[in-house]
Amino acid sequence: MTDVTTGTAFPTPSPGATADASRLRASLAAVRAEVGKAVVGQDGAVTGLIIALLARGHVLLEGVPGVAKTLLVRSLSQALSLDTKRVQFTPDLMPGDVTGSLVYDARSAEFSFRAGPVFTNLLLADEINRTPPKTQASLLEAMEERQVSIDGVPRPLPEPFIVAATQNPVEYEGTYPLPEAQLDRFLLKLTVPLPSREDEFGILSRHADGFDPHDLAAAGIRPVATAADLAAGRDAVRLVRVAPEVIAYIVDVCRATRSSPSLSLGVSPRGATALMAAARAWAWLSGRDYVTPDDVKALAGPALRHRVRLRAEAELEGVSADSVVSGVLASVPVPR
Repeated sequence: MTDVTTGTAFPTPSPGATADASRLRASLAAVRAEVGKAVVGQDGAVTGLIIALLARGHVLLEGVPGVAKTLLVRSLSQALSLDTKRVQFTPDLMPGDVTGSLVYDARSAEFSFRAGPVFTNLLLADEINRTPPKTQASLLEAMEERQVSIDGVPRPLPEPFIVAATQNPVEYEGTYPLPEAQLDRFLLKLTVPLPSREDEFGILSRHADGFDPHDLAAAGIRPVATAADLAAGRDAVRLVRVAPEVIAYIVDVCRATRSSPSLSLGVSPRGATALMAAARAWAWLSGRDYVTPDDVKALAGPALRHRVRLRAEAELEGVSADSVVSGVLASVPVPR
């Protein structure tokens, strides 16, 4: 299975692409180059984040501590000139610390709303699985409805709005596994691997030359795309055609996970919709106005791996969610 989030560069647009569409794609490709000034060897994760932004979806980044997950999101927001806020999820974090709360003003004898950090364009939910489920659930409405209700009053979030959550592998101490209902609200789950020897050498060389990860401006990261570019890209993605044969292929892939002997939970219809949305964004980045089965295959891993649950006996045998998704893709006939 070829996964676009493992480092594939943006493909060359097709000759028929319009000048405006080509400019938009070039701007988003430039974002990858800007992020690369601070983050080495994670081009695939950047691609996945851009796909999620175009598809109006949220992203879960998983990796061991120290692989630049937080730096990746901060660099992306700088390159896109998006307002961003960071929340460090800890065991004592309360829901109101994320969404905001009503505060009593003694001078006016009235309650006023104090907005939480969720009111931003790009919310960095750092180590989201280190806080209890009650606080994790505070993001459910924001991620699905793009609003926050406090005391029965809905308050819309800015546009664009995306949650980029980082988490340590669930086997690490002090983690609370995310419930299936919340995992299903992430468009993509991207794995951030340890760097290769060559990339790690590059990281240390940059630090030896004075690179400071806390000062992105000094690293030379500049805004190369804007929220308006994202909005135009999203409008273009909505026009990407999905043939009935490709829709049927997506349905068959997702339904096949529900009958897999290795899984106790397969992909829901929401997951099928997410796979189609991600495939449309990748097709547009590829310079096409239609989705191919290869686009579906390329995004199946990131879009489905967090939506399935392995049986205990399959885990003991060393089966992974990615291997199950790969097996399903190999078993479902591809439309011609």
